[in-house]
Amino acid sequence: MTQPSKIQSRESYMHVRTLLAACVASLTIGVLSSASAQEEKSPRYVALDRARGLYSEPASGTATTAFLAIHRTSDFLLHPTCRELPKRGYAALCMNTRFVNNEAAVDWDRIALDVKAGVEFLRAQEGIEHVVLLGHSGGGPTLSFYQAVAENGLGFCQDSRKLVPCKDDLADLPAADGLILADAHPGVPVILLRSLNGAVLDETPGRFDPSLDPYRVENGYDSAGSSNYSPEFQERYFAAQSARMNRLIEVAEERMRAIRAGAGPYPDNDIFVIPHGGNPGPGPGGASQLHSLDTSVALRSTSRPRKLLKNDGSIVEEVVVSVSPAELDTKESTSAFDRGTKLLTLRSFLSTQAVRSRNSLDGIDHCSSNNSTICALASIEVPVLVAGMGGYLFIRDAEEEFEAAATDDKDLIYIEGATHGFSPCVACNPDPLAFSNSEKNLFDYVADWTSRRFGR
Repeated sequence: MTQPSKIQSRESYMHVRTLLAACVASLTIGVLSSASAQEEKSPRYVALDRARGLYSEPASGTATTAFLAIHRTSDFLLHPTCRELPKRGYAALCMNTRFVNNEAAVDWDRIALDVKAGVEFLRAQEGIEHVVLLGHSGGGPTLSFYQAVAENGLGFCQDSRKLVPCKDDLADLPAADGLILADAHPGVPVILLRSLNGAVLDETPGRFDPSLDPYRVENGYDSAGSSNYSPEFQERYFAAQSARMNRLIEVAEERMRAIRAGAGPYPDNDIFVIPHGGNPGPGPGGASQLHSLDTSVALRSTSRPRKLLKNDGSIVEEVVVSVSPAELDTKESTSAFDRGTKLLTLRSFLSTQAVRSRNSLDGIDHCSSNNSTICALASIEVPVLVAGMGGYLFIRDAEEEFEAAATDDKDLIYIEGATHGFSPCVACNPDPLAFSNSEKNLFDYVADWTSRRFGR
């Protein structure tokens, strides 16, 4: 299977795969003999105000450390955290927010209240002494934002740079004891920024500047998977993506001011449509990220040697380069309405999807948004583990997250050949077993890292 490029569509796609696998596993457990079934504890469903969760405990003994996994919109009830970590002696709560499967409804800082309910639930469980947040994909900015506010108070999220400051009810959030980022992206706004087709003229569907069109052969595109964009084209394209995002922010803010002044069609919000911007969906594609098309773009590799956890369990230090192949379907998907169009509201765009920047590669004002893993990490002091998946596209992003982390106790590891959903990348190597231990290696490392700090 080709590895998708649009992260937000990829999130939905990979989480659906993960959940289906978990469902199959659960059904299998259900038909085991009674003796085998007794070795597993059934997850406990919990209602947490407007959020929901499944709480899993180890089969024997009492855990002293519990994990919390959540995403702003994806269904995480059967996330592998709650399957794999209880096997290793930990408790785990996998949660859905109030905005599950509803991107347009997201009001970013409300999610922190759902995380708060989860942390409070875990703190109240018998034997639990430590709580560790595990942010996978969009769970990275979700949980790093929560922890930054919990440690630093409202001053962090009401800073004058923020496009949308948080509300006062985020005061006094209970902090967690540690943060693990598993292929966490740098923030939803950065993903949208890098997914915008920078060639779009006047936000008009189908109108492109030919000199910026990433799907023109003369600009470096190759439909067979060998696209090669010159440094000059990359520089212009990254700048064009930022210019487009900055214009979208201006339009959205102007429309929101009109609503507040009573001049808008609705009293509190309105629809916001972004053509050729990518859209979450059931399959891959939907984005114009250059590093999903051109495997030589800098975002696919680390800037220096880093730790790589090999499939055999050994760890080496080398410049880590994504083994994910180029993607071949984005030209069609980014031009389609259903997969290439972002359908949001003004509130969900400004609070969750917007960020100011000069260019989409390395000129991003991360702290202009409250949805930013990188900005939040600069204000977090608890131990942090960053784990990047070697069969996906967040290689440099994971390294930047590690570099941004303010804590003295931080670690960075890459899992060889792992997809965004932790499974082996079968499209990355002719040998189907080349990366067969990817999920096991990730959770073994997470368990060991946690045990050395908090015990089980």
